[in-house]
Amino acid sequence: MPIHDLWYKNAIVYCLDVETFQDSDGDGIGDFHGLSDRLDYLSGLGVTCLWLMPFFPTPNRDDGYDVMDYYAVDPRLGSLGEFVEFIRQARERGIRVLIDLVVNHTSTKHPWFQAARSDPDSPFRDFYVWAKERPKDHKEGIIFPGFQETTWTWDEKAQAYYFHRFYEQQADLNIANPRVREEIRRIMGFWLELGVAGFRIDAAPFLIEMQAVKTEHSSDPFEYLQEFRDYLTYVRGDAVLLAEANVDMKTAPKYLGGGDRMQLLFNFLVQEHLMLSLVREKAEPIARGLRALPDIPPQGQWANFLRNHDEMSLWHLSKKEQEEIYQALGPEETMRIYDRGIRRRLPPMFEGDVRRVKLSHSLLLTLPGTPVFRYGEEIGMGDDLSLPERLSIRTPMQWSSESNAGFSTAPAEKLIRPVIDEGEFAYEQVNVERQQQDDRSLLTITERMIRVRRSCPEFGWGECEVVSTGDDAVLALRATWKGKTVFAVQNLASDARTATVKDFICDGVCVDEVVSDQVYDPVDKSTGQVALAPYGFRWFRKKA
Repeated sequence: MPIHDLWYKNAIVYCLDVETFQDSDGDGIGDFHGLSDRLDYLSGLGVTCLWLMPFFPTPNRDDGYDVMDYYAVDPRLGSLGEFVEFIRQARERGIRVLIDLVVNHTSTKHPWFQAARSDPDSPFRDFYVWAKERPKDHKEGIIFPGFQETTWTWDEKAQAYYFHRFYEQQADLNIANPRVREEIRRIMGFWLELGVAGFRIDAAPFLIEMQAVKTEHSSDPFEYLQEFRDYLTYVRGDAVLLAEANVDMKTAPKYLGGGDRMQLLFNFLVQEHLMLSLVREKAEPIARGLRALPDIPPQGQWANFLRNHDEMSLWHLSKKEQEEIYQALGPEETMRIYDRGIRRRLPPMFEGDVRRVKLSHSLLLTLPGTPVFRYGEEIGMGDDLSLPERLSIRTPMQWSSESNAGFSTAPAEKLIRPVIDEGEFAYEQVNVERQQQDDRSLLTITERMIRVRRSCPEFGWGECEVVSTGDDAVLALRATWKGKTVFAVQNLASDARTATVKDFICDGVCVDEVVSDQVYDPVDKSTGQVALAPYGFRWFRKKA
């Protein structure tokens, strides 16, 4: 693909779970028909790419990540025909669709596993990783401490232990088996032919680790990512792979290779430093995080986010910095999870201060890379800590003040998950319909920022630099591409600040303001001073 055709460089990605987005038939569960009905809303918001969480048939013991059939749609959510119709309607609105590729493991209810455990001579036996004796290190590498006791579980029918990096109901596939890799290619080809624009690769580090088996491929497991990419490009040249890989920065570039592996990589490092900056009200952590990023190939791209669908991890930070964030954003044990993260959404962490949420969206949209929004972030949805584990941030979308937040006409007790109906984040106060009628709402300003961001490809394509402001609370980013330059000047402090941007002091050069949190006086071109309200932000385009 020519370097100028990398559509993902200037995309606006929006992540959602079909089952919690919109119910069309009143059974309490979101579905593809309901999602199709909401495409106009997503298009109006400025979304250019949807990332769908798993929608495959599943026992649903891990919110769909325990897949039972890779070639079908969960009947609760619709049919393959309705999926294809949804893809067609999304394409008509210029929206591409990425789907989760969950092939590190399958559900233990999957026919492959059932065949493997039933017969040691089954061709599916080697689809999984087995041991006659439980390895001594069976407690090492547990992903869900407090909810998971081992990575090796005894199966009575198989008379052997099977390996599972995640929950025991999710048996790891043996990626070293060529037949498994062939099947994964077949899965990819199936959905690509149905119109998807690529895949978000779930748990990428565990997909390639192959620690439990010894094969000729184990010396360099990253070669498998190139195999992924080669097949993807063969089937659809403009399709992309977005890797979930929360790894150290020495390892991260290996997922992108020389531009011949994954195209996008989630930017966990900068996300964690961004949260530290918001807690401290200082620009330095973000600047430090950006400086720590390794060089990546021109085809590669960082995928930035504020909150993903899992816990907010903090492992890139020091213990002291982690504790600082815990005390500020997750002071109670019920707000934390897995000894490593926080299970809250941003607005409750910010105690409902919409100014800070707006600032967060400005940061997300101006960091170098591609922004990824989680559904409901645009309206400032809250969380429900009474729900177990990560379900606290997976509540139904809040559309209106109607019953069940306009998500479903079903009785409340039949909903896939309760809507938030108490406190300041209850759906009567926080919903799309209400904010669409308010010119100053979070939704309105976020939509405006997204529209401007799409017209400023420099943020996605260009070289980004942190420029001096003379104020430790103000972050100024300069992005340059094809001779054009844009700036984002953002105040992380709770009081008003005046920053000095020397780039604005130049005869014959004018700076046009393109978006801001409020109306400001023009920049003083003789001093380069930029006034900012508490948690204020201003974006500029430089013109000769």
